[in-house]
Amino acid sequence: MRYASVCDGIGAAHVAWKPLGWQCSWTSEIEPFPAAVVDHHFGFANVGDMTKITEEMLDEHGPVDLLVGGTPCQSFSVAGLRGGLADPRGNLALRFVQLAAVMQPKWIVWENVPGVLSSGKGRDFGTFLGALGELGYGFAYRVLDAQWFGVAQRRRRVFVVGHLGDWRRAAAVLFEPESVFGNPPTRGAKGQGVAGCVTARFGRNGGSANDDIDGNRLVAFHPTQDPISSVDGSTHAMGCGSKGGCCTQAVAFSHSAAANSHGVAYVEEGTPPLRGGGAGNSMPAVAQAMAVRRLTPRECERLQGFPDDYTLVEYRKKPAADGPRYRALGNSMAVPVMRWIGERIAMVDRMV
Repeated sequence: MRYASVCDGIGAAHVAWKPLGWQCSWTSEIEPFPAAVVDHHFGFANVGDMTKITEEMLDEHGPVDLLVGGTPCQSFSVAGLRGGLADPRGNLALRFVQLAAVMQPKWIVWENVPGVLSSGKGRDFGTFLGALGELGYGFAYRVLDAQWFGVAQRRRRVFVVGHLGDWRRAAAVLFEPESVFGNPPTRGAKGQGVAGCVTARFGRNGGSANDDIDGNRLVAFHPTQDPISSVDGSTHAMGCGSKGGCCTQAVAFSHSAAANSHGVAYVEEGTPPLRGGGAGNSMPAVAQAMAVRRLTPRECERLQGFPDDYTLVEYRKKPAADGPRYRALGNSMAVPVMRWIGERIAMVDRMV
């Protein structure tokens, strides 16, 4: 299978399809850093801006069996202004169709955010599909979530697969009988509510209910004796009279000037989220040496299914900074999803 990739990014398609033995004829990418990543790993010819690709350029590289691209999503995303096809970035979806019209590949694979389904009250997506249909492509589309393909993130994307002259082959790529699905049923609908509060479960002087602890609520301890015990390098709160630890409201601290040498912060009465014991009798709470942190570029690579340090390449004569790596990974497709689609296309090709 020979393919061409537009809006290539950091080459998720190449990483996904290399094990299949597929060959990339050329790529199109205008962002310098993603292009540098692909050049470092693969060295494919990059023809640059997809709006400036000519028929002569296509003839130079020869025919391909598949055209793949994830055109910019910003104009379709519900987080943006939703300019749709009127936005120059959104209009690249139609440029993708124009290239397919000239190249006539047997297969096309196109990816975008789910917001494309409702952009322009559905007319934008309908225009895109209608244009494919006018070219003779049978197509199918489906929203796929990367979490079901072996990566630890929810990443829902719309994938359109088209086959020249036959919608059934496109549908056979994206859809499976329910009996062979490997996805376990969800445990319930997703929610955006606030986590359960334990305040009402505790008296002013401590005490707790077992169902609060069993319900996975975060519980802090207010010790009255030595508050710190080191076990395997971890910090724990100890004591609280003769009955051991007593619970207060959920809280998390970082080390600060307010913490003493043991890493214990004292919270005065009325200071949320802890209740104190009155002036001069403040309640101690354990201050952990932890805080919410940003994911590292390597962790982001793993979330997208790339090898470790895939984006850590030489860029502008020095190792790539974190900034362009984050941006490129955020704009990329998830490798396992692309691999699944490639494997399904190969399977359908073998069947005919």
